[in-house]
Amino acid sequence: MEISALDNQKAIVASRSTSTKRERKALFYGLLFTSPAIVGFLIFTLGPMIASLYLSLTDYNVFKDTTNFIGLANYIKLFSGEDELFYQSLGTTFYFVVLRVPTVIIFSFFLAILLNMNVKGRSAFRTIIYLPSIVPAVASSMIWLWLLNPDLGLVNTVLEKLHLPTSAWLFSESSVIPSIVLTTLWGIGGTVIIFLAGLSGIPSSYYEAIDVDGGGWYQKLRHITIPMMTPTIFFNTIMTIIGSFQVFSEAYILTQGGPNNKSLFFVFYLWRTAFRDSEMGYASALAWVLFVIIMIFSFLIFKTSKSWVHYEGDRA
Repeated sequence: MEISALDNQKAIVASRSTSTKRERKALFYGLLFTSPAIVGFLIFTLGPMIASLYLSLTDYNVFKDTTNFIGLANYIKLFSGEDELFYQSLGTTFYFVVLRVPTVIIFSFFLAILLNMNVKGRSAFRTIIYLPSIVPAVASSMIWLWLLNPDLGLVNTVLEKLHLPTSAWLFSESSVIPSIVLTTLWGIGGTVIIFLAGLSGIPSSYYEAIDVDGGGWYQKLRHITIPMMTPTIFFNTIMTIIGSFQVFSEAYILTQGGPNNKSLFFVFYLWRTAFRDSEMGYASALAWVLFVIIMIFSFLIFKTSKSWVHYEGDRA
């Protein structure tokens, strides 16, 4: 009996040793294959972030021979109101986010529902919707610049033919932000594809149960589609908010921040401060303010998601 117990103990120790070696081997190969991504993150993301955090505490200027540590002076300048364009660009960006996010989510969602219907030529329609999203931003912006030209643009020409009121679009202070939101709807193909992926994961038996109960499309949308799509809606909302706060190319190409700085988005102002005015330290402070704002919004959405996002494994 003693020999048998000793043999069992040795077997257990050998098994644990083998399991430990296997885990170490798996860890080694895991780190080996992920090392390019880890090294890339450390060099091209974390490193520049740490550098920009330090630079935000200095008066670093490309054309100055010396760089002085000034502490929180850049941040004090931002929030004290000394820099009027800071609050103006922040307000413009918030206005853009408030207009764009619900517009993109709602429009993409219902467009995905239409593309998910079993109709002839569905694949062709999906391709047509997705293609604009792969068009370079410069090319699409130039197209919209021509389309929305108040004098010679196709949009106003068509509106005149239909005897409808025209607009100055990008050249008016009151309509420039809604016009830019309109141009961004051109590239929502990626968001639509993600919604389509979520819709394809809803079992058809759920809809059949609604049909048996005599329900229509509204009952299907309210009780099946929207509740089961909340994780996808949550993901697209987060990504759309982050992308909207980082809007740049539209302002750079279409308006250059005008008219009268009414489309001076935060990232465009950051770029102008860094590369036109060469105030890299001040621009780094702007970048960190934007980072904190995006983090706060992401945290709030994650915090509130528990009340409206429903996963398949959740229990009522």
